[in-house]
Amino acid sequence: METKVNPFLRIFSAFLCVLCGKRSVLARARRSIQALCFLLFLVLFFYVCWPYTAEPGPQHGNWPSHYADGLRAKDLVPAESFLLLDPLVSITAALAAKAWIWALAWAGVLLALCLFIPRGFCGYLCPLGTLIDLFDWALGKRVTRFRLARGGWWVHLKYYVLCGTLVAALCGVLLSGFVAAIPVLTRGLLFALAPLQLGFLRGWHQVPRFNAGHFVSLGLFCGILAAGLWRPRFWCRHVCPSGAVFSVFNFLRLDERKVAADCVRCKRCVESCPFDAINPDFTTRTADCAFCQTCGGACPVNAIKFVARWNPSPCPLPQGERESGLARRGFLAGTLSSLLLALGMRRLPGGAAGAAPIVRPPGSVPEEQFLQLCVRCGACYKVCPNNVLQPLGFERGLDALWTPQVAANWSGCESSCNACGQVCPTGAVRALPLEEKKAARMGLAIVNLETCLPYAGREACRMCVDECATAGYNAIEVLRVRVETDAGGAPVEGSGFIAPVVLPEKCVGCGLCQTRCYQINVKSKSLLRAAAIIVAAGAGKEDRLLSGSYVERRKLESAQRQREQDRGTGATPGRDTYLPDFLK
Repeated sequence: METKVNPFLRIFSAFLCVLCGKRSVLARARRSIQALCFLLFLVLFFYVCWPYTAEPGPQHGNWPSHYADGLRAKDLVPAESFLLLDPLVSITAALAAKAWIWALAWAGVLLALCLFIPRGFCGYLCPLGTLIDLFDWALGKRVTRFRLARGGWWVHLKYYVLCGTLVAALCGVLLSGFVAAIPVLTRGLLFALAPLQLGFLRGWHQVPRFNAGHFVSLGLFCGILAAGLWRPRFWCRHVCPSGAVFSVFNFLRLDERKVAADCVRCKRCVESCPFDAINPDFTTRTADCAFCQTCGGACPVNAIKFVARWNPSPCPLPQGERESGLARRGFLAGTLSSLLLALGMRRLPGGAAGAAPIVRPPGSVPEEQFLQLCVRCGACYKVCPNNVLQPLGFERGLDALWTPQVAANWSGCESSCNACGQVCPTGAVRALPLEEKKAARMGLAIVNLETCLPYAGREACRMCVDECATAGYNAIEVLRVRVETDAGGAPVEGSGFIAPVVLPEKCVGCGLCQTRCYQINVKSKSLLRAAAIIVAAGAGKEDRLLSGSYVERRKLESAQRQREQDRGTGATPGRDTYLPDFLK
């Protein structure tokens, strides 16, 4: 009986044939598409997210915006594209935050394509799957002593992991960053290869130290690759919850893989299937089939057809022993374990008792929602100039592991950069225009009056003042302290030191002042044990808005201060301690 092939699949197959030259080598077409997508991912990660291609214009004409301009010029394909295409990232973030995530639209489009090409993301687009294939080709197929037999309790493990991840998200704990395909890959490359790129191109002194969280992430990444020693693509076949999402949607497929009567039972299709989707009787485990057509290319008699699901052509072969179905106990175990983990993570203490609040990137949403939206992908670290953003380790508990913090001792937030929000796939860091980012308060700089060199009477210092003025914020002014007086009580000319005072209404907590103080007075001069001006977060010191304008917020605050002055009920913060100009 003549079979009618779905028109969409016919066009897609024709494209593969043109790319490969002949139908018998369709597997090469899949490899070609995989290679193109993997190269695109590397370009997005190592070039588009590389901030140091941005250069200011002539005589620093566009210095105030050059980092933002540089990313905008390179971001023809959004740097977070692959993160947006991983449906588990957006689904779990939406469940955890109990809100609509705009990335759901992209994931919805990709899931809709599963009607025509089931698990097409896994078979053709996923860069982690391509990297696993490369590992299996280079090492996995050569080391066979760890091989597992076909089948076993792990066959449906991905569904249990998916169930557990969704249950945890419903409890407000986001686990997808630990197990979803693209976050695992981006974080793995971030910690494994990005330091090499930074070290060779910018200098090894710019590579921050690793903490325990780095090594845990690298161990997870290496473990995913090493799982190929058990069976090729073990992670993709049996563990990956992102792939499990596509497998669930496979039940809505319009097409199906079927085997014609002239099958010679050579088992080449079984051996060549990269997703272990062919049963012992040569029929298809449809939930796992990615329509990669590798089996069709391996079949010596062209007995494998990809036809419409409602096509009456049945599989003529006798039905043999099939894989066992999903185990009820597995689902219960996955659900209960994830529920206990979620409850445990919510109750874990956030670091040492009395620990200061974490300074988050500019535009970060409130902390509770931030932890529910941040998938720990690491894209914001990669795109951040001078490694201002660095991942937390275990010091603030498992719930905050790998989330970004502003490490102001290391570097300050560049006023010309708004990249972290532009690459965040879930909105944990809002995508802000540069003028809004410059008004978004990350924290408040606080001067330690006991250790600041002028206040302590040790020597004059105004480095923080100059650094703030260079950044364009002008949030630190000076007054003269330690002024000597004569017998009549008049100030002695030339005595005393110029000391900094922070204007809270102008400070956004960028940390540039803390960086300068730490790098010079602490590290170079060894005059202090810690920076004398430190950015602090917390209530009244930061803006953590889910929506709205930071510029308008600053205007409202300014108007409120003006009204208080007009009524004589308050004073501008910090100015009531100033001395007259002749004493400055």
